[in-house]
Amino acid sequence: MNPSRILFPLLSLLLGACAVGPDYRRPELATPTQWQAPLPHAGKLDALSDWWAQFNDPALDALLRAAQADSPTLDKASAAIRSARANLRSAGASLQPSLSAAITQTQAGSKQGNGAMPVNTTASALDASWEIDLFGGTRRGIESARALNDAREADWHDARISLAAEVATNYVDYRACQLQLAAYQDALRSQRATAELTALAVKAGFSAAADGALAEASLASASASATAQAASCDVTRKALVALSGLDETRVGALLDSQPVRIPQPAARQIDSVPAQLLTQRPDLVSAERSLASASAQIGVADAARYPSLTLNGSISLSASNAASSVPWSFGPTLAIPLLNGGALSAKLESARAAYDSALASYKSAVRTAVKEVEQALVRLDGARRREDDARTSAAGYRAYFIASEANWRAGGTSLLNLETARRNAITAELNLISLEQTRVENWIALYKALGGGWNAEASSAASSTVSTPRN
Repeated sequence: MNPSRILFPLLSLLLGACAVGPDYRRPELATPTQWQAPLPHAGKLDALSDWWAQFNDPALDALLRAAQADSPTLDKASAAIRSARANLRSAGASLQPSLSAAITQTQAGSKQGNGAMPVNTTASALDASWEIDLFGGTRRGIESARALNDAREADWHDARISLAAEVATNYVDYRACQLQLAAYQDALRSQRATAELTALAVKAGFSAAADGALAEASLASASASATAQAASCDVTRKALVALSGLDETRVGALLDSQPVRIPQPAARQIDSVPAQLLTQRPDLVSAERSLASASAQIGVADAARYPSLTLNGSISLSASNAASSVPWSFGPTLAIPLLNGGALSAKLESARAAYDSALASYKSAVRTAVKEVEQALVRLDGARRREDDARTSAAGYRAYFIASEANWRAGGTSLLNLETARRNAITAELNLISLEQTRVENWIALYKALGGGWNAEASSAASSTVSTPRN
């Protein structure tokens, strides 16, 4: 039989075949047309790239670079990308014919009295097979693998953004902690001077013993607060060591190289259209690509319920010291699933359920993204408006304490009034530092909520040209 009589009709059937299962379309989700929270700086469209450069803090920049260069989290995400790419190549190989070769050599004979020579046989064979993708199951598998590859690349970018935000937040925490420690230490020095003067007054009989006890108690309380704050700063420093991968000496040198201040971002403008999140946040891209993969898996499961056709062929050469032959074979194999106890239908239903679950996750991710931006804007606006009042309050309480201390030294007010004024002053100063810290961290939260300026198209093009996603 002429093999072309079988091959050509089958190829025609292949070219005309359609892939079963749904053709994926990204769902259109309802999003608000504008932010409902107050927008800083009029909310004009502006890129969020080079976000960290606006802080103009070399120590922060160095810590961010170190964290991005050596992070177990990014290494894990990078490994997931390599695995997804390998799966994609494996899926693509399923469309190609497979060819295998084998060589065998045997020696056979029998033990007889006449001393017959053994027969030496050498055989080589080529076996080929090609499964025709009649109903598109393999193509849907490739579609699914490609979407998952895109999702893993987006996950890596999301990990980078989260890592940068975590490093920056810890850095801001550390600087705020240092400022609060300085405030506690300043209060401690003032408290120590007060306690010394009170002790002299009690010894001279000018003050009651209760005043001495109050002064010593206030001094001990201030010392305990300063010690606790110092420990808190040390804990945050060690967090920066873990995140950056640098040794503690190097991290300490970086931190000490810059003045103790909370880094202040320059005025930034943001996009006021929530729909932009769909292309700007890598976690949403990952969720949408996972949804596309789940859709393609429906086609894979559906195609498994239909017949499969495989072209098989082989040719072999067998030679011995007795004879030689060249057998060959070619022909199709049609496999038809008949009875499987409903297993294939159950797999199809499972694939559809997995798609519904992925769709729900995608919808939830979009809603969460809009919520996070709205909340970041509200918190940022609230911190900004409260900060002016907090600064006025801190200045007023500080002035009142200075006046109260002068009055106490002159004998015009009690030690209890002085301690009350001191406590109000330190509380107001700590509150101001905390608000400055909160405002900057809300900027960082907004950066993360808006996807850090990540661009899906640019990142996709870049990732296709590098072998290691860290580059």
